[in-house]
Amino acid sequence: METRTLATFAGAFALLLVLSQSIFVVNQNELAIRSELGKIIEADYQPGPHLKLPFVNDIRRFDKRVLTRNYPSEQFLTSEGKILNVDFYVKWRITDVSQYYRATSGSEETAAARLAEIVKDGLKGVIAKRTIQQVVAAQRTEFIGDMLSFAGSSVKQLGVALVDVRVKRIDLPDDVSDSVFNRMRQDFARQATQLRAEGQEQATRIRAEAERQRVEIVANAQRDAEKIRGEGDAKATETYAYAYQKNPEFYAFHRSMQAYRKALGKEGDVLVLSPDSEFFRYMKQPGSAR
Repeated sequence: METRTLATFAGAFALLLVLSQSIFVVNQNELAIRSELGKIIEADYQPGPHLKLPFVNDIRRFDKRVLTRNYPSEQFLTSEGKILNVDFYVKWRITDVSQYYRATSGSEETAAARLAEIVKDGLKGVIAKRTIQQVVAAQRTEFIGDMLSFAGSSVKQLGVALVDVRVKRIDLPDDVSDSVFNRMRQDFARQATQLRAEGQEQATRIRAEAERQRVEIVANAQRDAEKIRGEGDAKATETYAYAYQKNPEFYAFHRSMQAYRKALGKEGDVLVLSPDSEFFRYMKQPGSAR
């Protein structure tokens, strides 16, 4: 009885062992290949559980995410024959897991080393076409675009894709750093002077146009004012003439009262008039108004 029970447990254990060796799980952030005696059997696995032959198939897993590798400073020659010390790092990811496994035996270190050589060759080609000033002032998209065009086909042979290449630091030789920066300052100063001159020219043109419009507006306003004033004077003269025709005596009285209001009662004013002046006619003879 004990022997039969032990055999049952042994059989169940062996079955569980075979089942565990027959199933493997691929995670979301993984790529996997199934090989047999070093030969790739299948590589296109979706995330989830999959079957394999126990004790025969070998499963290799690789990181599906973007990988980053920093590289030490390297020396490159510019088109001027000057040396630049460049620090950079590379972002890359696996795109063809079968090709990656065949090219690197699945070793990330081997892939990083070969990728470094490819990127260095690309940087060498990009920097060799530029002067020091052009390397320092180059747009990152232009710089990286040229570098990727150099390295694209070689990287594809590794089964990977370059996501980004960043230059962290560029050290200039001491004997040329000052001259480079002085040349850059001169170029920027020249650009600033040109922009100021263009701005001054535009400002002068705007001021001249504004002054012309101001003079035109003032002239038109004065013309309209004189016209309105003339029309008002003509209307007033017409009104006075009409009033004079209706009642000359009342018109004379009204005009005298207006003259008194404007001429008399102001502090410090002095009038030198003859006593029998016509100006005081309505003061001396109130009844004559009628």
